[in-house]
Amino acid sequence: MAHGLGSYEAYKNQPMNLLWALSASFAVCLLAAVNLLRAGRKADRALAWISFAGCLAWIGFVVWFGMLIGNVFDFRPLVHLILTLVLAVFSLRSAFGRTS
Repeated sequence: MAHGLGSYEAYKNQPMNLLWALSASFAVCLLAAVNLLRAGRKADRALAWISFAGCLAWIGFVVWFGMLIGNVFDFRPLVHLILTLVLAVFSLRSAFGRTS
């Protein structure tokens, strides 16, 4: 939600940039929802693989964003990278049926 509000404030006079920023907010919310659903359905391996694929895609976007701003270790991409790597590991554990 904060990303969406911040994007609106930063890009309200730039509709093309605002569209892309809001679409990123939407994508990360969908990925979070898939991961929450996966956490509640530990035996659903197909959902775990979908979650893992989404995490890999998001990691790619995060690294790309870091390269575009000239610093992959900037706070913004770094936080997303760390959180998404953790979610990807949990998704893989679920996909291979290694949950407790």
